Parts: sequence; C-alpha cells; structure tokens
Amino acid sequence: MNIIAFEPLMPPEGNAKLEELALTLVARSNQLAGQLHANVRASIGDLVRSMNCYYSNLIEGHNTHPREIDRALADEYSPDPNKRALQKEARAHIEVQRMIDAGTDPQVSPTSTDYLRWVHYEFCRRLPPELLVLRHPTTGRTVELEPGKLRDGEVVVGRHLPPTAEDVPRFLQRIEEAYEPRRLLPTRRLISVAAVHHRLLWLHPFYDGNGRVARLVAHAMLLRFGVGSSIWSVARGLARNVERYKSSLMLADEARHNDLDGRGALSESRLREFCEFFLETCVDQVHFMESLLQPTELLRRMKLFVDDEVSAQRLPKGSLTLLREALLAGQLERGRAAELTGYKERRSREILASLLKAGLLISQGPKAPVRIGFPTEVAERWFPRLYPVD
Repeated sequence: MNIIAFEPLMPPEGNAKLEELALTLVARSNQLAGQLHANVRASIGDLVRSMNCYYSNLIEGHNTHPREIDRALADEYSPDPNKRALQKEARAHIEVQRMIDAGTDPQVSPTSTDYLRWVHYEFCRRLPPELLVLRHPTTGRTVELEPGKLRDGEVVVGRHLPPTAEDVPRFLQRIEEAYEPRRLLPTRRLISVAAVHHRLLWLHPFYDGNGRVARLVAHAMLLRFGVGSSIWSVARGLARNVERYKSSLMLADEARHNDLDGRGALSESRLREFCEFFLETCVDQVHFMESLLQPTELLRRMKLFVDDEVSAQRLPKGSLTLLREALLAGQLERGRAAELTGYKERRSREILASLLKAGLLISQGPKAPVRIGFPTEVAERWFPRLYPVD
C-alpha cells in the first residue's frame, strides 16, 4: 500500500476552532493543577490511574469494578477465572501508566515505533496467558499475541482493511516523522494528540491491544506537552460518549470526499471533526475534575462523609481536622496531630492511625509526614459521578 494512503496526518494550519480548543485545554489544565498542592496532585494521580484504567477497559467491553481493580493492586484476585483475568488486565494498565507518570518510560517521542512497542510489551507481558491467545477474524486460526511484536499477518477491523503487515513499519516511520514534537508549534502538538490517536488505530500495528496502546500514548503525549493528564482522564470522556467516539473514528477512515476535502487519500474534514471531538472531550474532562476538586466543595463533601463515619463509630472524632490540614497544606507532620485535634498525644496518635488504616491518609514511612489519600471506598462520596452508579 502506498504510504500516502493515510494522508493527511494533520488538519491544515489556521483552523480557528482547533486552535481555540488547544489553547483552552492549556489554560484550564493549568488552572486545575494550580488549585492543588503537589502532594494532593500525587494522590489524585493514584485515583485517576485507576479511573483511566476502568474507563479504557470499559471502552473495550471489559467492565471491571473499581473495587476489583483495587483488590488486584493489593494482590487479592477473584477465584473466578474470568474476573481474575480482567483484574490482571486492569493492573497491567495501571502499572504501565504509573511508569509513564513517573517518567520511567523510554525518553523518546511517544509516537516513535520504539515507544509504541514498549507500551505494548509492558502491557501485554503482564497479561494472563488466556488473554494472549486470539482467533483471527477472517481465517479463524489461533494467533498468539507476542508482547511488543508488530503483527505479521493481515486483519480486518469492521469495514476497514488496514495496511498489510509488510507495510506496517513504513507507516510507523511516517507517523514518527509527521508527529515529531520539535517540528510542531505548541497548539499543533495538542492537535496532533488527537490526530495520531486515529491514525494509529487506522494502522492497527498489533494484532490486539491497539486501543489501549493508543490511549496510553495519548496520555503520555498530553503529559509531555504539559497539560497535566495525570489528574484528569480523557478515557472517562471517551467511554461516557463511546458511541460517538467509535463512530467518529470510523468516519475518519473515509476516503477524501471531493476536491474541497484536502489533498490526501483520506478525508481531511473527517479528521478535523475527530480532532475537534477529542479535544472537546479533553476540555470537558478537565472542567469536570476542576469542579470536583474545588476546595470548598470538596471539604463540604468530606465533612458529610466524616460526620457519617464518626456517627457510625467507624472513624474517631477529630478526623476531619487532620484531613482538612492534609488537603489544604498538602501534608501533615505527625507531631502536629495533637495540636490540631486538641487531644492528648496518645489519643491524637490513635486518630492518625485510624485514618492511615482507612487509607484516608497515606505515608511513605512510619515516621514520614502524611498526605491525603483517596481510596475507592470514599471516591464515590467525595467525587460524585467519577464512576457510574452501580
């Protein structure tokens, strides 16, 4: 297949709507990051990784409840083989994203072939064997998914026929060249996140796992481009509008409509529409997290929760004072617990221990300062609409 088969790789420059969306995303994400202490952002990042994993899996038709994801992270797996496999899949996603967030991923462009293969390898090598065996959609033969390996056979994705396996490396090289960040202005870099998302799925470089790879690559690109995607999740917006997401992807597969539809083989207008949808989704999710993390409203919801827990004798009195300090100051020195609660040393240590046991406060060591924690059990109360209601 000719390499121009998936041109254009970017919408044309000067599109006012796309540029405005890119600028809005930068402004809103900076505003969101600015309203949080760095330690609170780290705790939110832990929660968002789980949320990102949940919604990314949901897009693939795998509904693994957040509580099951938490259990997997604690090495507590279901006796049911199917649920256990999905738990391991969820954990794999989170562990790869954790490496991306920590900056221990390869320090090359996320659109490079090396990076794409790294994401696929790290994700798939953590999967149970039963999730690595696939049935070819056209031949019916069994295909064993090898982590990090580009496909060596042909596939059909719905009505779309991706390039042959022989052509995949050439197309990946073109992707790496076209989306090299140093060749793009800042606003164009953000637009490229959306564009490469479609073009990767159009190419379908691996037998399976392409959707997750594309979403993790988008996460890495947004993080590299400084819009703080560790504290918000585009996957949530895509999953909550999954029909439009999938239809927009399919529409962007269309050939050029006419002479006014760009000069490439594929439709320029459809690619622009997908990029608009993707960036609108990003902005919407930043706005959503911003609304949840307004300190006054978050403290109000925390107080309602703690009041209920104290009334039910599941948390001790004085808990809210320590949680408020950890949220607003970013961390709490253990020695200040007595001063803040007004209780004697022994009682204040007991309150602190109760909050640590519940995961509402977390710490890197027995004597280290504590910071706020957001376990799944409280996420439903402190962050309404973060997950679907059971």
